[in-house]
Amino acid sequence: MPFRPFGGRARRHVIAELRVNDEIRAAELRVVDPLGKQLGVMPRQNALYLADGLGWDLVEVAPGADPPVARMMDYGKFKYEQSVKEREARKKQSRSTVKELTFKVKIGNHDYEIKRDRALRFLTNGDRVRVRVWLRGREASRPQLGMAILERLSSDLAEVATVDQPAKLEGRNMTMALAPIKRPARSFQDVDEGSA
Repeated sequence: MPFRPFGGRARRHVIAELRVNDEIRAAELRVVDPLGKQLGVMPRQNALYLADGLGWDLVEVAPGADPPVARMMDYGKFKYEQSVKEREARKKQSRSTVKELTFKVKIGNHDYEIKRDRALRFLTNGDRVRVRVWLRGREASRPQLGMAILERLSSDLAEVATVDQPAKLEGRNMTMALAPIKRPARSFQDVDEGSA
């Protein structure tokens, strides 16, 4: 993003900046009309005159070609359509975050169930879960206690999660990562059969 010396957010460029009308520098252009029909190679001034006469903008779409390709179009409408496409693509991107849960070796059964349910909620929302078992004091000499908690959690959540990163010891912590299982989208037939 461009540098903003006085603060404020920089806007992302919707499309790569294309040269339009008088910004085009090439002496000769291969001109294409709005329907995609090639009008041939012509001098820049003639192409600009023709586009202006028809009420279109002349946009250089392939500056690397020899001669560069310019297309007649409504540039404002083109930019708007590109921004709509980009917005839709951004919506479709999966936004998964990594949530972290910390357990202790001497966790009570009720506390374990609460944290397990919280992990289940995160996974059903599509988030990844990083589970950490904190080994305190002498517990560090018995990492199998932490491993037992992680194995119990992974077996309890086996229906909704897979082990993304197996359990490993990192200093006084034992960590494991869980990822949600991608479920196939239900078809309309499945929905009809379920309601009947």
